[in-house]
Amino acid sequence: MRMESLPFLLLLCAALSHAFPADRRQKKEGMQLIQKYLENYYGFKKDGESFIWKSNSSMTKKIKEMQEFFGLEVTGKLDSGTLHLVQKRRCGFPDIAGFSTFAGEPKWTKQVLTYRILNYTPDLHPADVNTAIKKALNVWSSVTPLKFIKKDRGDADIMISFAARGHNDFIPFDGPGGSIAHAYAPGKDFGGDAHFDEDETWTKSTEDTNLFYVAAHEFGHSLGLFHSKDPNALMYPIYRKFDPSVFLLHQDDINGIQHLYEEPALPNTCSPDLTFDAVTSFRGELLFFKDKRFWRKHPAVRTADLHLISSFWPLLPSGVDTAYEIPEKDETVIFKGNEFWVVRGDTILPGYPKKIYTLGFSKDVTKIDAAF
Repeated sequence: MRMESLPFLLLLCAALSHAFPADRRQKKEGMQLIQKYLENYYGFKKDGESFIWKSNSSMTKKIKEMQEFFGLEVTGKLDSGTLHLVQKRRCGFPDIAGFSTFAGEPKWTKQVLTYRILNYTPDLHPADVNTAIKKALNVWSSVTPLKFIKKDRGDADIMISFAARGHNDFIPFDGPGGSIAHAYAPGKDFGGDAHFDEDETWTKSTEDTNLFYVAAHEFGHSLGLFHSKDPNALMYPIYRKFDPSVFLLHQDDINGIQHLYEEPALPNTCSPDLTFDAVTSFRGELLFFKDKRFWRKHPAVRTADLHLISSFWPLLPSGVDTAYEIPEKDETVIFKGNEFWVVRGDTILPGYPKKIYTLGFSKDVTKIDAAF
């Protein structure tokens, strides 16, 4: 009987002899991964005992710091939840808590900033890149006094480029996944510049890596914001899929950016010099547009409610030119420059903005002053 069990024992020993090296190899790879992550994002510096799990070791302390930041169970160990998180795509800059700003709170001292796209990713049509970058900047201009102007040549405050691996700055990219972009705080030289990893696949949809979403995050850095530990904030460091048609800037992000750049002063509604950008009927009410805001006035109510345009239509620009309602379709058409949007309630209809020449105007027409 003992002899019959011998082959089974030999097979078991053989299986275990193959399994143990694989387990050790996986554990070592996990340790190397977490060490690199902590070096990149938590200021960890390697010592002679990096892979020894002691309760007071520098690595254990850094793992606990990272776990606390992301709301994980604070164990100081490389558990499955921690290992899963460090393999996710993310911003290339380190992490802090709160809504937070860079040391010394650097910010731009002017309200009109320029940007230039130095090169384009082959993943998208250049027009789609232009649109994504413009929308991403509008996320921040909609809640601050800042305005952004595109330049096609020369220097700009925010220089935007796509590059892979080393790209003549101090933070090389690491190939597909991992760090997908980074941007520098306001200042000279690299200050304000945003770099996007060309090894990623950039899209305008929910697939792969959405350029608009990543650019909006990186431009937060360009304006002086650091990372937030709020998982719903735009400035949270981990990339996550989202629906670009319903993007809303989180209050944590608004608090942070308005800490650096004061919210625009409210228009004086009693001033005899007050003018409006556009006025239109809207589902039985009247809307009065002015810069980044609009008033809603119901005929049965004496007062008017004031709102940010971005709180209803996040991707709609400020300072609209004119607007009009089509009641039978429950649609409102809003014009700005050579583009127009059609909204239904608080939703911008798919396919907009469109160019105004699609309405039958000559391409020489660059603006609509009034419509009804």
